[in-house]
Amino acid sequence: KLEGLKTIAVTTNGINLTRLLPRLKEAGLNAINISLDTLVPAKFEFIVRRKGTGLSSKATVLILAVMLCLLFLQVNCVVMRGFNEDELLGFVDFTKDLPLDVRFIEYMPFDGKQSCFEILHGME
Repeated sequence: KLEGLKTIAVTTNGINLTRLLPRLKEAGLNAINISLDTLVPAKFEFIVRRKGTGLSSKATVLILAVMLCLLFLQVNCVVMRGFNEDELLGFVDFTKDLPLDVRFIEYMPFDGKQSCFEILHGME
């Protein structure tokens, strides 16, 4: 309702978005970025470090967002050697019939020796 405001966007991991999306859309949300780094359920649980969040909830969020006709929908996927680089064609296949963009993002080390992913997950 603010004069001149054209876009209300959110970037999210999508964990609670299925529940919140209808109210956010009603409040004016018209763009969404969803982080999704894998389509493999076991890898997904490893990344989010929680059991039961389920990869299917991400798919539900994407489909719900499309059904609510959000203006812009984008999936961000950080590509990591030895973890998900073998899934790129799977991402393309998964999203090819949905009105969204998939952005493959470069995996950037946190410093010269250890990556942010490794630090977050206690790996060396």
